[in-house]
Amino acid sequence: MNLHQFKFVHEAAKRNMNLTEVAKALHTSQPGVSKAILELEAELGVEIFARHGKRLKSITQPGHHVLKSIEVILSELNNLKKIGDQFSSNDSGTLSIATTHTQARYVLPSILTQLRDGYPKVNISLHQGTPKQAAQMVLDEQADIAIATESLADYPNLVTLACYEWVHCLVLPKKHPLATQTKPITLKDLSQYPLVTYHPSFTGRQKIDTAFELKKLTPIIALEAIDSDVIKTYVRIGMGVGIVAEMSIQGAMDHDLVIRPAGDLFGKNVTKVAFRRGSYLRQFVIDFAALLGPTLTPDLIQKALAKAL
Repeated sequence: MNLHQFKFVHEAAKRNMNLTEVAKALHTSQPGVSKAILELEAELGVEIFARHGKRLKSITQPGHHVLKSIEVILSELNNLKKIGDQFSSNDSGTLSIATTHTQARYVLPSILTQLRDGYPKVNISLHQGTPKQAAQMVLDEQADIAIATESLADYPNLVTLACYEWVHCLVLPKKHPLATQTKPITLKDLSQYPLVTYHPSFTGRQKIDTAFELKKLTPIIALEAIDSDVIKTYVRIGMGVGIVAEMSIQGAMDHDLVIRPAGDLFGKNVTKVAFRRGSYLRQFVIDFAALLGPTLTPDLIQKALAKAL
């Protein structure tokens, strides 16, 4: 048995048993991948994959157990590399962050500036996507840390911690009827106008939908987006009332809009940070995470990771 065999089997399972894709991903040949998998199966005395002719079709029952062990081995190998890097060059390396547009655009700039002050030699790799994509990148060890409001707590193989709370805000053109309304804006008021807000999988949109459902109201969604700046742009041209995360309100840049906090309408949201269970974290990863929320400390993060083992 060798690490090449383990990597080929792991990648085959990850890529839906498409050996052409496995060979491309690992920069080798398809016959070489197939041969390595067969050799490992022969050494173990079990079939990891069921076949139709020469094609892999599914993972066998013993194959699932083999894959779990291989995942542990590859994860621990990655941990060994991180430990070596930590103690041979503890102030340099790459911090890989998987997060959403809202976090990357509005929350992380000031935090990454602080991190760079303490770790000027650390390179930062920022990956933007959906919360589910961010979670999967951490699970696949393509990122050290995931930051998002949705989905992260749904994965048992992630250690998830709360960072900070935030609320939505309404953004309105100054001439909109609700902008000059003196009484508090209600959900019923909002249901009478087109709304411009986030795609259902982003930035607390589920809280918005749930609030209307509880009041048995049906909102008029004129436009959905993943970018708060896009939402505000379409509010400016009269598409509807915007609902955005409070982090995206830019003060002087949004002086032409009327801003109304909407925490009483949609409740509070919690942004979370997640790490892969069992993963060794370099010190700059822990220090970065501790900057994300008032309750996070390096000690708390270390204890949460140790408890999850």
